Amino acid sequence: MRFLFFTDDHKRGTTPENRKDNFPAALERKLREVVQIARERDVDYVLHGGDFFDVPAPALSVCADFLEIFQQFPVPVFTIPGNHDLFGHNSETLPRTMLGFAARLGIVRLLERDPVYLEKNGLRVQLTGQGYHVDMDRRDPRLDYTVKKKDCDYAIHVVHGMLLERAIFPGAFYTLIEQVWDTEADFTLVGHNHLGFKATERDGKYFLNPGALARLSNHPAEMKRPVQVVIIDLGGSRPAYETVRLKSAAPGEDVLDRTRLEESAFREQRLAGYLAEVKAAGSYRRTDVRALLEEIARSEKLPPKVIQEALKRIAQAEEALMQGEDGV
Repeated sequence: MRFLFFTDDHKRGTTPENRKDNFPAALERKLREVVQIARERDVDYVLHGGDFFDVPAPALSVCADFLEIFQQFPVPVFTIPGNHDLFGHNSETLPRTMLGFAARLGIVRLLERDPVYLEKNGLRVQLTGQGYHVDMDRRDPRLDYTVKKKDCDYAIHVVHGMLLERAIFPGAFYTLIEQVWDTEADFTLVGHNHLGFKATERDGKYFLNPGALARLSNHPAEMKRPVQVVIIDLGGSRPAYETVRLKSAAPGEDVLDRTRLEESAFREQRLAGYLAEVKAAGSYRRTDVRALLEEIARSEKLPPKVIQEALKRIAQAEEALMQGEDGV
């Protein structure tokens, strides 16, 4: 049984300010190549790691162009919602998003914690997924990153979260691989961190993030990293995987605007100074409005339901703004 995994393509109809080319056209070429790889490698299933779209409710014309490509995959496509696929990072809004709509049409299939079992030539694979939610990388990571194997030969778990080899983002929410070694998944496939990380293995357990299919920022590392997908083969005597670089992905220096790097660095310095002032003024360590609300509620000893109601209203406000409504 063979799988193709890729993540974070952020389908959108406009070009980010950090790109010099036509982003939608470049992404279309890459997705068509992924379809071709799936055919050439004779994969049985395609797995997607989230951030299927760049916003929860993109224009219908954008959806039509890209979903038409996904309909060309010769095998089922399984995915999970990323943070960009949800209003207010609220998983309850999924049915009202374009990803939820694509799932209802059967173009993709949504993975959840309840396993899906796949069988071929006597091999049984357990497939699970954990989409993004407001507590991702904030609560006990085992709740999101670990699974138990049951009645299967192999288990694959797909997650959209900030899983890292080591702490490299000071002040950010993240989970370290060493915190979830006790998972029984043979492969943990991760999205969300666009730069990806080096394939990690211990005791026959693999943690893979090939990096985002889309390059949206002008971060120096984005200039250099390959754009790639992963092929997982479970048909041999032991599991195997390989990365496949996309030929259609232009070199980073050709599509990312270097002239904005200095400006970006200046903004980061100003932001660092601002954060230092915030820390000096109080105990708030995060700039994420949801995390800030949680800290305020804790410091004021407010009931948990107050936090949930506030987060719910943020999601409603974001959804209303996306749909061009006047009120919530």
